[in-house]
Amino acid sequence: MALIIHAGNGNNNAWKTLIAAEYCGVKVELVKDFQMGVSNKTDEFLKMNPMGKIPVLETPDGAVFESNAIARYVARLKPDNSLFGSSPIDYAHVEQWIDFASLEVYMNISRWGYPRMGYGVYLPPAEEAAIAGVKRALGALNTHLASNTYLVGHSVTLADIIMTCTLAFGFTRILTKSFTSEFPHVERYFWTMVNQPNFSKIMGEVKQTDSVPPVPSAKKPAPAKEAAKPKAKDEPKKEVVKPKTEEVAEEEEAPKPKAKNPLDLLPPSKMVLDDWKRLYSNTKTNFREVAVKGFWDMYDPEGYSLWFCDYKYNDENTVSFVTMNKPPYKVQGLWLFRGKEIPKFVMEECYDMELYNWTQVDITDEAQKERASQMIEDHEPFEGEALLDAKCFK
Repeated sequence: MALIIHAGNGNNNAWKTLIAAEYCGVKVELVKDFQMGVSNKTDEFLKMNPMGKIPVLETPDGAVFESNAIARYVARLKPDNSLFGSSPIDYAHVEQWIDFASLEVYMNISRWGYPRMGYGVYLPPAEEAAIAGVKRALGALNTHLASNTYLVGHSVTLADIIMTCTLAFGFTRILTKSFTSEFPHVERYFWTMVNQPNFSKIMGEVKQTDSVPPVPSAKKPAPAKEAAKPKAKDEPKKEVVKPKTEEVAEEEEAPKPKAKNPLDLLPPSKMVLDDWKRLYSNTKTNFREVAVKGFWDMYDPEGYSLWFCDYKYNDENTVSFVTMNKPPYKVQGLWLFRGKEIPKFVMEECYDMELYNWTQVDITDEAQKERASQMIEDHEPFEGEALLDAKCFK
């Protein structure tokens, strides 16, 4: 029995296996005419993967699902290949970067991209956190690639195959040139990999997206009521059970567009948030004098509001290897919200908001303003204590 992989044509997770097979000289056949939503719902498919997800590999010894596991399986079929490096430490590093590709790169890219593609609920705070996660991951990868052509050793390994296929998901869907230019070594690495013969044979021509998918909007109106009349003839029971009263007529009308984001209804603000983000990101020295002062110069108390948050259960925050006999650490934060109040939809949709006490910053109080400044600066010590960690989600 030949190795058969079930996946749609152009699936980046299936590419991992198909590229590995090219390097190993293993024959893997891609199922032709695979239709997601149809082929993966059959009894035969669900016996191979009860989750109904792709890819799935059929082997003489049984089926294998999860793309990284499939790629590992194929890479091990020829023990004399170099896809796992040439030493135990190489093998560990290959596995390290495979995990990094899945848990840091793909996870954050998908959290950013999927809601914009319509596969999840779009929440601005969640998107900001995802983008920050992508930047952290690509930043770490960029640092490693500054002095390395490949992730491990001096030739392509399975880590490079999986990382490149993962990056392809981002480059082709949401990571524009203006975004990736911040990570030049990642760019060089990615384009070098996708143009390797064994990669390009499977992936074809890869084109970077020109734009980030827009935030999903309200559904398009349905056809006019007159155009829908023929359909009513196909549903005589509805006509009998529900005569066409005014109430029924309203139900048959096109659905009304969803309400606009309440933040879009606020008066314009003189504060341009992207200007502050650029200043924050690009300030490397004299941070207090440049970035913090710049924030207060740009801050618009009529269009935005600042809030301190303090975790309600700080006494439960213990990490044995950090605290030892020290008191529990504190979780505190500073948040900038559009409008003079915390938006209602944020309070309703972010389930962990209720775990914090929220206090609006009074910028006329110099002590509160200084506390906010120190939070922006990541000043240490903060309120007499060392910082265990500090993050900015922008």
